[in-house]
Amino acid sequence: MDSIEAAILRTVLYADLFNFPLNAREIHHFLIHDTPTSLEQVTQTLELSAALRPLLDIIDGYVVSGGRDQLVGVRQQREQASAQLWTAAVQYGTWLARLPFVRMVALTGALAMHNAADHDDDLDYILVTAPRRVWLARAFSILLVRLARLQGVKICPNYVLAEGALEQDKHDIFIAHEVAQMVPLYGHDLYRRFRDANEWVMEQLPNTSGAFYQEDEATLSGVWSVSKSAIERLLGGGLGDWLEKWEYRRKLRRFAPEMQKPHSSAQLDDNHVKGHFNDHGHPVLQRFYQRLEEYDLEMTPAAAPGD
Repeated sequence: MDSIEAAILRTVLYADLFNFPLNAREIHHFLIHDTPTSLEQVTQTLELSAALRPLLDIIDGYVVSGGRDQLVGVRQQREQASAQLWTAAVQYGTWLARLPFVRMVALTGALAMHNAADHDDDLDYILVTAPRRVWLARAFSILLVRLARLQGVKICPNYVLAEGALEQDKHDIFIAHEVAQMVPLYGHDLYRRFRDANEWVMEQLPNTSGAFYQEDEATLSGVWSVSKSAIERLLGGGLGDWLEKWEYRRKLRRFAPEMQKPHSSAQLDDNHVKGHFNDHGHPVLQRFYQRLEEYDLEMTPAAAPGD
């Protein structure tokens, strides 16, 4: 098996953990490889590779690992569910952009890959805020969460960080994929800064120079821009500093027991509100490396365990 064949198999096996068949464009974009590869190379390899033929099936344009043909129907159902959710996700992303101190909004999670489990799946977001206002920005977003819940919509701004703390601490393939699959909705310039601050992602997913799914940037109309600026002026000084510290201490006390859970990846400090108390990344990586062993595959050096 040559390096591109191994990269394709590696990529399909990773997506398989999420019950998510990939088409050729998706395989190319999210290819787990050491060097950039053209879409033509990927499509030709899929068509002609004798090494991959007994390991992968191609059904209706989707590539699945052998024996997992039923996932194509699952993918088609999830695409329909994702299409139903997408408009609401963009609309609520615009509402999040209107909140004080929010500088960037991006869609994350399963929906960002069009892999929502059903029509009422969570809408996950990452928010980037002005410095020293992560906790206030999160507090405003929780108000929106509660209003959305009244409409039967579950929005989850589950990762909030300051614009001066963009680089991610963990450099594994799970985090790389999370960064690469984000769909920026607001603050496109800051999104590009986010990607630049995490250029290590390109070492693990070298074809992901930009977002796979593109959305026009949300704009704030006059009234929303004025009201957002007014609240930020009001809470930009000593009063805002006091409220920020008060909210931080209050939430830290509340979340302290959750922080002790095994494999928790939660991060609660002056620059981060990451409430991932049940870390999904650790079990995903364990299962991925097990699958690689089953297929006698090695991970790329940049994404090897321990990096």
